[in-house]
Amino acid sequence: MSGKKVLVTGASRGIGRAIALAASEAGYQVTAHYNKGKEEAQSLVNEIIEKNGKVELIQFDVSNRNECREKLEKWSEENGAFWGIICNAGISADNAFPAMSDDEWDSVLRTDLDSFFNVIHPLIMPVCRRKEGRIITVSSVSGIMGNRGQVNYSAAKAGIIGATKALALELASRSITVNCIAPGLIETSMLENVPLEKALPLIPMGRTGKPEEVAALAVFLLSESASYITRQVISVNGGMA
Repeated sequence: MSGKKVLVTGASRGIGRAIALAASEAGYQVTAHYNKGKEEAQSLVNEIIEKNGKVELIQFDVSNRNECREKLEKWSEENGAFWGIICNAGISADNAFPAMSDDEWDSVLRTDLDSFFNVIHPLIMPVCRRKEGRIITVSSVSGIMGNRGQVNYSAAKAGIIGATKALALELASRSITVNCIAPGLIETSMLENVPLEKALPLIPMGRTGKPEEVAALAVFLLSESASYITRQVISVNGGMA
């Protein structure tokens, strides 16, 4: 994988961190994105370097279109096209829909859905010119089946699925695959307020997932072995949906 560069957004913790570590261990050069978690991001860098991996940090707010364009276009000009773009960064702001505030709706849609355009659009032309590459988005089981108290989050994650499928059609002739991973209940900070006693009976496997189980799929989708897989939504949810 020498020379193949991979951007992972939201890499400072949770699923993003696991993907960045797994991609590095597979031999990719990782560009790890963070927004506010600088100490966590630096911890990731230290771990990758200790394992003889190649990594660099990039900071921006995925919900800020101008900032994304400025920093990512500059990165591309200086470093060339990414082999892989993994759009993982996201937030949640759960509330019953009648009580949902404007900010709870807007912040989730801007971070979780608008980031698809904000991150991929400034990077896509160099990838198209090279005529090879991998784009991976991260949706959620909530985007497939909906979830009580998550109308905003479910809307954003369902939108990611539609955008992924449409972009896959546009890029397929250029040998650029575009796939979506839809995790279920994964052991990250997002589970802190989830009533697991109610959620676990909904999972046929009877347990939550690990970030490393999602990361393993992401690394496979980056690989040459996945070159004929595109326009797919692959669930990692223990059989929930």
